[in-house]
Amino acid sequence: MSQEIVAVAKREKNLKRNYLVLNRLQAKHVPGSPRTALAYFGCLADVVGRAYAGEKLLLIGFAETATGIGSALAIKLKTAYMQTTREEVEGAEFLYFTEAHSHATEQRLVRADLERALDKIDRIVFVEDELTTGNTVSHIVSLIRKTFLKRVNFAAASLVNGMSEEAKENFVKEGIDLCFLEAVDYSDFPKKAEQARVDGEYFPAHTGESSEGICCWEALGGQNARRLVNGEDYGHSCEDLWKQFLEANGRICGKRFLVLGTEELTYPALYLGSRLEEENQVLCHGTTRSPILVSRAPEDLLHRRFSLVSLYERERRTFVYNLEACDQAIVITDAPSPCREGLNSLFWALKRCGSRKIQLVRWC
Repeated sequence: MSQEIVAVAKREKNLKRNYLVLNRLQAKHVPGSPRTALAYFGCLADVVGRAYAGEKLLLIGFAETATGIGSALAIKLKTAYMQTTREEVEGAEFLYFTEAHSHATEQRLVRADLERALDKIDRIVFVEDELTTGNTVSHIVSLIRKTFLKRVNFAAASLVNGMSEEAKENFVKEGIDLCFLEAVDYSDFPKKAEQARVDGEYFPAHTGESSEGICCWEALGGQNARRLVNGEDYGHSCEDLWKQFLEANGRICGKRFLVLGTEELTYPALYLGSRLEEENQVLCHGTTRSPILVSRAPEDLLHRRFSLVSLYERERRTFVYNLEACDQAIVITDAPSPCREGLNSLFWALKRCGSRKIQLVRWC
């Protein structure tokens, strides 16, 4: 089963960890069915729900790859939720920690929101797509214990777990539970990444593309999960996004859609895509900060990489992989003031791959 779900890719110029674990079902880096992704996340929610029945939980999703998973779990389990972030949050003070192996090492949580939640919960569950060493979770658990001096239990939940037995034993010693759907042996991943072909298609960012003919509109009622939210309420806000989409477009049947979330904003794109998928063909994935090398080999998952300017910050480099032609591309973003160069580079990439119509929806 694991070999059907997980594949290895090579990170670009990362000396701390040369490989990235790609999940075929997650619909983040690799385009996939949003309904399949949400059902997959639902299986992890069931595991967490059974393990901590009767406990009051705060789920924390790690940016950027696990924000959609964390949101999905919080919605299904009706728990409190917040995510780590690398973005600025107006008026907030942060609790800072690092993710040492990442291309962007700094992670942070809104301190006041976390402290407010600690008075009402029994356990914090950190949600990840995959765990390799568990060091990041271990560091933030230690930081929370030292900072707040409040008694709370901890757990880490992931779709895939690649931790060694020694790392798992360290979690036991530290009082951190583990929940996951599948264990995978990562021991040969560094070697596989080193041997990976990197001869795929690479496209630089084009920032001079005209936005003429592109529909841009705002969907009201969006919630910022970088702040503490109620999972059930967050789910309702995503349903409101879908209703506003229907009001703007009417019901559409028999088309081929691409729904793209931007960076840390994942779940709203998955939810909108899942509703469209009831009567259409839909692929969903996201722009990302992760620089991954791509390959022409059919057995590899990523073959085409577009560099982009971030919608959130002009100086930030982001990427999108394996874009395909579609009748309509829908971009969901929560960038407060989407960067013009970022919009131009994304629109160029979508048009270059054959998107006939593009909508940009700012969830606010």
